Amino acid sequence: MTARTTASSTRTALVIGGGVAGLVAAMALHKAGIEARVYEAYDAHSGARGGGGGGGRGGGRGGAMTIAPNGQQALEAIDAAEAVRTIGTPVTALALRSWTGRHLAQLAPPADLPATCFVWRTELHEAIEAEASSRGIPVHKGKRLLDATDTGTGVTARFSDGSQAKADILIGADGLRSTVRALIDPSFPKPHYAGTLTFTARVPKTELPSTEGVLYMCYGKKAYFAYQIFDDASAAWSVTLPHREPLTQAEAQAVGAGEWLKRLREAFTDDRTPAPDLLADTSPDDVLITGPTETMPPVPTWSRGRMILIGDAAHAMSPTSGQGASLASEGAVQLARCLRDLPVGKAFKAYESLRRPRVDRILKHTTATATATSAAARTATPKPAGPLSRALRDALLPVATKVGGAGGAVWGAWQFEHRIEWDERVG
Repeated sequence: MTARTTASSTRTALVIGGGVAGLVAAMALHKAGIEARVYEAYDAHSGARGGGGGGGRGGGRGGAMTIAPNGQQALEAIDAAEAVRTIGTPVTALALRSWTGRHLAQLAPPADLPATCFVWRTELHEAIEAEASSRGIPVHKGKRLLDATDTGTGVTARFSDGSQAKADILIGADGLRSTVRALIDPSFPKPHYAGTLTFTARVPKTELPSTEGVLYMCYGKKAYFAYQIFDDASAAWSVTLPHREPLTQAEAQAVGAGEWLKRLREAFTDDRTPAPDLLADTSPDDVLITGPTETMPPVPTWSRGRMILIGDAAHAMSPTSGQGASLASEGAVQLARCLRDLPVGKAFKAYESLRRPRVDRILKHTTATATATSAAARTATPKPAGPLSRALRDALLPVATKVGGAGGAVWGAWQFEHRIEWDERVG
């Protein structure tokens, strides 16, 4: 454990949220010499954290996601990267296709960086939680935060089961619908429905050939389809389906995986990509209804007093950015460095000055790329792209990716080359 400097006044921390951001924050704080306790709203058997349950098992692995090179380097700073690489499958490149099967572009991160890792969300959470447990970090389940009181010298958190916890600071790593964010800024608007539903599945066996490490993103005629086929003949796919009528997670699950799979097959009937074949190879039992996509405006206030936000609670990323978990890990590690080296108030300011410009740049870059290509802007809205929009998108994508420089417009090298120097003093 790294010794805490005399400049820091932080000895203990409550971390609200036991997902990737919260667990990484706890490990980083532990390395910085700060005692951290994690409080997770869901209990050990709900399966909600990491995506279990509800209208299809999804192979028991939760949704699919990627950990970018910069995310792995953040984990490397706290000696936790190997836990992710052990369960991950390398993604060597990202390829874009039109619904006709036309190749639009192939993008790859710089060769001198770690390969992006494909992981299943549940397996990622289990691996990181096991790593945190091995370091003696307590994770309390079934602890839903109700409110918190900042006394000026510490914070007292109150949970729905009647229990309380006290520490020097409180970190909100509780996601898009953050309770801590509402305590910091009660006027901030709630997330709103973005017009699409998402689904993912693991296909145990397909006759299609391996994609040899390439993750394909297909701009379908009616919906967006991403897939990767592995060397063992298994595959993973995800769908972003335009759906004008807002549905809650529970309402989407109530429709049933079998009915949704039928609708997805119909949506991709005309596409000349592997989507129809992969959907035909999929059992309803392997479909995970990951639910409605939600967006929220930039969060103007990340901290107040002795409470602060990290991860999706502070900056929700688009699912297509591939940077959600990676940026959350970066932020968690940087916050721990700041708290190690500075008093609370100065640490929070330093953290925001380190993180906000980078987060804003990635958010703007993702939005600009989507707008310029008319890709995400059309396949991630309630109205599918029309013939003219599809033609314009397919014409602009190859140009946009070439203009984007090393790594292309989507996988720009600058996103992945970010490295955190743990031993360098903050301030």
